[in-house]
Amino acid sequence: MTRTWIGPDDIEALGIGCAVLGTGGGGDVGSSVLAAQDSIRRYGNVALVRPSDLPADGIVMPMSIIGAPTAGMEILGSGDEPAQLRQEVEKATGRKVVAVMAAEIGGANGVSPVGWASRLGLPLLDADGIGRAFPELQMISMNVAGISPGTLFLTDAIGNVGSLVTVSPEWSERWARAVCIASGANAVMADYLMTPGEAARATVQGTVSQALSLGRIVQNSQDPITELIAELSAVALISGKIVDVDRTTRDGFIRGTITVEGLGNDHGRRIEVQVQNEYLLAIEGPALLASVPDLITIFDTATSMPIATESLRYGQRITVLAWPSDPVWRTAAGLATAGPAAFGYKHSFTPVEEQHADSIR
Repeated sequence: MTRTWIGPDDIEALGIGCAVLGTGGGGDVGSSVLAAQDSIRRYGNVALVRPSDLPADGIVMPMSIIGAPTAGMEILGSGDEPAQLRQEVEKATGRKVVAVMAAEIGGANGVSPVGWASRLGLPLLDADGIGRAFPELQMISMNVAGISPGTLFLTDAIGNVGSLVTVSPEWSERWARAVCIASGANAVMADYLMTPGEAARATVQGTVSQALSLGRIVQNSQDPITELIAELSAVALISGKIVDVDRTTRDGFIRGTITVEGLGNDHGRRIEVQVQNEYLLAIEGPALLASVPDLITIFDTATSMPIATESLRYGQRITVLAWPSDPVWRTAAGLATAGPAAFGYKHSFTPVEEQHADSIR
């Protein structure tokens, strides 16, 4: 078996790639990149593995930061969270955790598990539960595959540790969100515990490797936006400047609307991007340009760096890209879980690549 290892020099590229896939959410990658680099330097490189590389009777432990990204910029973890969660998981199940997995590859939630795995001396599964970031716990491929979230294990920067047993994925979201808000809208969580066999059928495979590849494109390409469009089969919705940021933190989420006016070839156009931690919809007048579950990410036009929702500012020159989601999200069950209607929108989902040419440029 040949293993890929993630070292400290890989983390910056990983962070950029996770921000690309984060669609504005999952938490700003800046502090998570530094924390992961520090962990690897102190505890060692992390093996990137497939489900078939793991003991069949072990536990894959998906981990994530739950809360509002704005809070995550102010509340730094203690470093004890992964050990606390593994201890609680193994005590509750009587089985060994054999790998860490990012519950979602987007944003800090794609980067932090590398540092957590290093601290625990465990491999990292080359997979996640979404292929992007979504704001709510039930919006995950394991749920679509019929795997229960089971007992939720949470800890915070203060050292509080607890577990929740709920009757459904939706109730898991409500209860975990309430606990998270009590901890300042920021906590670390393990849920949807799986065997490697379950992980093989219920997760989005290869997303850590994909994030590394995307990050290296941004780092090394002479024209990153053009190369990302080719790599992701993406479309450019608009290039312009932000003229309004209507954003608030409420109920443990960033919510709001970003208004963009076109520049250059897009002069005279105006679109709105709807936000709930992530970029959910892009609308131009009455026309829907792109929507969840497809990915929408805003890039700094000058640097080609993806911009998190909490970092958007008036006057920024930006380019908005959209591209297809993993096929799991285009199934009937996937759309019911994380399509426009799941967020309260009345728009019907149309795959971004099927939109009319005069709607997407």
